[in-house]
Amino acid sequence: MLDLVIDARPAAIMPGFDVKRILPFRLRRMLGPFIFMDHAGPVSTVPAPLASLDVLPHPHIGLSTVSYLFGGQVTHRDSLGVEQIIRPGEVNWMTAGSGIAHSERFEDPAALAGGALEMIQTWVALPEKDEEAAPAFANYQPQELPVFTDSGVWMRLIAGDAFGLKNDVKTHSPLFYLHVVLQAGARFGLPRGYPERGAYVAKGRVEINGRAYTPGQLLVFTPGLDPVLVALEPSTLMFLGGEPLGERFIWWNFVSSRRERIEQAKADWQAGRIALPPNDNAEFVPLPQDNSRPAGSSPSPQALS
Repeated sequence: MLDLVIDARPAAIMPGFDVKRILPFRLRRMLGPFIFMDHAGPVSTVPAPLASLDVLPHPHIGLSTVSYLFGGQVTHRDSLGVEQIIRPGEVNWMTAGSGIAHSERFEDPAALAGGALEMIQTWVALPEKDEEAAPAFANYQPQELPVFTDSGVWMRLIAGDAFGLKNDVKTHSPLFYLHVVLQAGARFGLPRGYPERGAYVAKGRVEINGRAYTPGQLLVFTPGLDPVLVALEPSTLMFLGGEPLGERFIWWNFVSSRRERIEQAKADWQAGRIALPPNDNAEFVPLPQDNSRPAGSSPSPQALS
């Protein structure tokens, strides 16, 4: 029923800002097109200065970032000139394509009070034909995202196609991504028709075949089987997966099907050829040195499949 259970590991995306890193994992580098997954928060203490949580301008290629908040808010700025306050329940889909830089700033102390800030960020690798697409950013409001309810079940389709639900979130390959809330005792299955499927336990506790799973665990399911998840207490999960894209290389924030493209992106960022956000260009994250170990990556590009 389960191929693998991945336990989240702590990772620092900025000094003083730790997250739970789920993907990539050494035994499972990707799940469908999803190549990266972080769970930030809930942030229980507002640091001083607040800016210590900020993720400074940094580059991406060859992927789409997907930001989804449970609580709080974050301000996104990118090199297209987009400035977007991201709020709970919205989908913010940034396609890096040939190259983009963006920042994530936490500028409202009230949005962090009482452990309010909590966010899931995933990266979706692009098919080879779209890896050099023009960068783009889109914000989708909660009312644009279909919701399904049943006895003890609430579910929002973030992106893709699942359980007969669809929305207008632009994707580049077959996938599904869902926010699922189960009340105690509720039973729920996974979408069918995809070769790679997983469920991340964000809150609560669920049972599969008599075994319990807890927050911070990504459950990767055997293809072709139809598991039933039973909520042992009120639980929040993220369902994700889709069609695999094949081998990918990843280094720092760069993803590509070609190792040499990663090297080009490194040179481009070092030389300033990837533009900074015009409304957030006073500072940026420098290219890590090859002998460093950026969170979630290795000094040389690694093949992920």
